[in-house]
Amino acid sequence: MASSTSIFYLLTMLLLSVTEMALATKKTYIVHMKHNHNAYDSMSMFSSILQSTSDSILYTYTTSYNGFAVFLDTQQAQTLRGSDNVLGVYEDTLYELHTTRTPEFLGLLQIQTHSQYLHQPSYDVVIGVLDTGVWPESQSFHDSEMPPIPSRWRGECESAPDFDSSLCNKKLIGARSFSKGYLMAANGGGRKKTVDLVSPRDREGHGTHTATTAAGSAVANATLLGYATGTARGMAPQARVATYKVCWSDGCFASDILAGIDQAIQDGVDVLSISIGGASSTPYYFDTVAIGAFTAVEKGIFVSCSAGNTGPRSGSLSNVAPWIMTVGAGTLDRDFPAYATIGNGKRFSGVSLYSGEGMGDEPVSLVYFNERFNSSSSICMPGSLDPEIVRGKVVVCDRGVNSRVEKGTVVSIAGGVGMILANTASSGEGLVADSHLVPAVAVGKNEGDEIREYASLDRNPTAVLSFGGTVLNVRPSPVVASFSSRGPNGVTPQILKPDVIGPGVNILAGWTGAVGPSGSQDSRKTQFNIMSGTSMSCPHISGVAALLKAAHPDWSPSAIKSALMTTAYTHDNTESPLRDATGEALSTPWAYGAGHVNPQKALSPGLVYDLDTNDYIPFLCSLNYTLDHVKLIVKRPNVNCSNSLSDPGELNYPSFSVVFGNNSVVVQYKRTLTNVGETESVYDVAVTGPSTVGITVSPTKLVFQQVGERQTYTVNFVSNKDTFDDLGTSEFGSITWSNKRHQVRSPVAFTWTNL
Repeated sequence: MASSTSIFYLLTMLLLSVTEMALATKKTYIVHMKHNHNAYDSMSMFSSILQSTSDSILYTYTTSYNGFAVFLDTQQAQTLRGSDNVLGVYEDTLYELHTTRTPEFLGLLQIQTHSQYLHQPSYDVVIGVLDTGVWPESQSFHDSEMPPIPSRWRGECESAPDFDSSLCNKKLIGARSFSKGYLMAANGGGRKKTVDLVSPRDREGHGTHTATTAAGSAVANATLLGYATGTARGMAPQARVATYKVCWSDGCFASDILAGIDQAIQDGVDVLSISIGGASSTPYYFDTVAIGAFTAVEKGIFVSCSAGNTGPRSGSLSNVAPWIMTVGAGTLDRDFPAYATIGNGKRFSGVSLYSGEGMGDEPVSLVYFNERFNSSSSICMPGSLDPEIVRGKVVVCDRGVNSRVEKGTVVSIAGGVGMILANTASSGEGLVADSHLVPAVAVGKNEGDEIREYASLDRNPTAVLSFGGTVLNVRPSPVVASFSSRGPNGVTPQILKPDVIGPGVNILAGWTGAVGPSGSQDSRKTQFNIMSGTSMSCPHISGVAALLKAAHPDWSPSAIKSALMTTAYTHDNTESPLRDATGEALSTPWAYGAGHVNPQKALSPGLVYDLDTNDYIPFLCSLNYTLDHVKLIVKRPNVNCSNSLSDPGELNYPSFSVVFGNNSVVVQYKRTLTNVGETESVYDVAVTGPSTVGITVSPTKLVFQQVGERQTYTVNFVSNKDTFDDLGTSEFGSITWSNKRHQVRSPVAFTWTNL
């Protein structure tokens, strides 16, 4: 007969097992309340409906969202969905990060010296950065000569075991963290794992890099291990910075992002910079960033988001809501050349940030693991390389799947002495320089194909790698980055996205002291790092928007966006139309939107396409959303769709995306322009377009007597195609209003579909 002790033990283990099973079914959900119910009342409502305590509530949202985040099992979530007080219950989703020379390249030094518009410094503008936190000791956050913090500021710097609130200053005026969604996902469901220390401190580097790109103070002699040496400064070096840590080692959870946006709005930021994205083609009412950004824009906050790094795949964009500035990436006129010379005498140009000892001039054996070997060996996955084959050799590694720097580490562990990182068809000719721990050169697809063929066919293949330091005034530039996500817009095809591109390749900015420039396995320490991604282009635009906000404090977020878009340029420094790093001869607005940002011209655009958040309600109604879906986004109780647009493209947007269908060979749109230039201004229109589309604009001349005056024009697009056999193809044009002082250009994309 079993003892009472053993029975008690068995019952205890059974109870623990049942408890763990119950926890394993629980997840974090975001609950949206009807507007006439205060979110703070959700605690009692939650308890009464579910007969449960309110301890499971993670966040109560009061500004960006009317609702709360809560830890529930599936049955509880379903019960809440049935409540008359609830608009929706959505499972927490995981977002990801989209991961010097720039001020000169953008002409910002000339602006700061000569522009008539910057008599008002950007000291009163606050840029809020949602990211991985901040390294406050970075030199880029020094506050010398900065005046006192604006009295309207309501933010604060949190204390943590590794973060003293006194580390903030007149430059870095806020540092908060939001981790409840992350912690619940990491330790909920009966799982136990090592979790990040809850703190505003940046231990990954991404957040410090984006924050200092947007508004870092000037730091002389900045460099990454000898590369890109010069003065590093952010786009708006006089602006204030507030950081909101919403991204952790497991990613960025929607519940934490929403809490960060909610707090940033309450704190009083003027610009929100969000280098984070989720899945493409997510409806706006499912998109946490879009929902939070709507309220921010309603409060007069400009919101800039990264377009994503899944290019050059078509339709790969994220953050495409029309109230968000969606930013793609282009190159600078600075490069870090490196060379691979193979045994047949051919020399191939690539890029690298390797800073250790070189290989010398003596060629060494070269190896490529082609189709005769394990497929994971060709991409240099961990554990895939045979040391007996690799030792003492340079290895050709195909780009893709694992990180570029990790491939070099894999080579080194197997005894290799160098790496040629060769692009494949998916990455084309686009190159990104990395701070490798082993001598390494990255080359494009065409060069990679030649090297792979040589290494596979030659009986005794050899190579030698060499490094060329930093080169300026590269031509052509800018070039659209191959990784930059592309249109068309998967949520609303009638809204052209991305909006613009900005510098996003090989960007030097501040860095964390917690990890080396290539990651946690890198023992090197540096104050600055060079990174690439639309994560880097986004804060460039955020900083430029802060400059425009300082120069024109009465402009709406939409006016600032319009100014940045209609003054963007579409030709590079060789006077050629913008090229694409994928290897195609020329790029298109699906990749660069209105063009590459031009801060000098954006300060004085002449005319703007203005919008307020009321204008987005008829737009949302035109998407066939339910009224509850519209209310979820706009957070107003009395919304109706009586004034719905007949076509989403009727929104007064600074660009056009015309979709022709079987029953719509004629598309007509109206646009309204507001004069922010001079009195008694006259503008004439010019159009460009393909032969397959007829474009007529009426009137062809706009006369503005006063500043602030509005004028409306109508444009008709007529498809001249006889059939729709060639569906899915796109062509492009433009509509430009100009006078002697200003050119107000809108790109136009044309698509034919059988819908």
